Amino acid sequence: MDNAAFLGKRVIVTGGSRGIGAGIVRAFAKEGAKVAFLYRNADASAEKVSRETGSFAVRCDLGDAADAERGMREAIAALSGVDILVNNAGICKSGLIQDLSLCEWDRLVAVNLTAVFLCTRICVPEMVRQKYGRIVNISSIWGMVGASCEVGYSATKAGVIGLTKALAMELGPSGITVNCVCPGVIDTDMCASYDEKTRRELAEQTPVGRLGTPDDIADAVLYLSGDGASFVTGQVLSPNGGFTVT
Repeated sequence: MDNAAFLGKRVIVTGGSRGIGAGIVRAFAKEGAKVAFLYRNADASAEKVSRETGSFAVRCDLGDAADAERGMREAIAALSGVDILVNNAGICKSGLIQDLSLCEWDRLVAVNLTAVFLCTRICVPEMVRQKYGRIVNISSIWGMVGASCEVGYSATKAGVIGLTKALAMELGPSGITVNCVCPGVIDTDMCASYDEKTRRELAEQTPVGRLGTPDDIADAVLYLSGDGASFVTGQVLSPNGGFTVT
């Protein structure tokens, strides 16, 4: 990657203290970008990522609309603006639909979908003024095909794909691209609850023979945020190692 492509670019990443988000923060910082990231409660991890990358960490709860707006405005102020927004934060809840409470459903919607709307809405006016912006939303392969016992997660991630496609149409005339990354099975805390047998089976189901890494997803985000993707918008890119669901 050419460091000059992102040198001085102002990047905000939600959910940037661990996993995929931390990988994205590190990737942009390595390319010379100025990065701020939002996180909820992983203070030790956030401090570590911030120290390693020189990024600015903002603690907030994206599931709370007022706190999400506060956090975003603090991040924008720290960077003196925003050029690239990566809506990465997400939570999951596994189980049968009859065991998913309304409170749990509402929380999934708030963090996985409404927060994407809120964070984007705050950034768009400045991007429109400067006639430049890159928005990359992190969905999931389950948002594309659905997953048994993941109804709430799958539904909210499918919503992110729909939001991406509609917003790309709306913002294209203003020089802003909007794209979506749908990771396959990635080796992060979100799948840490799987036992070794399940993890091995998932790797075997993946044609490339391994689980994905945060770096695999960060590379896709960098591509969609760079000058080489200036003619790419409204698209869904799924780094999944060939993993398919039948």
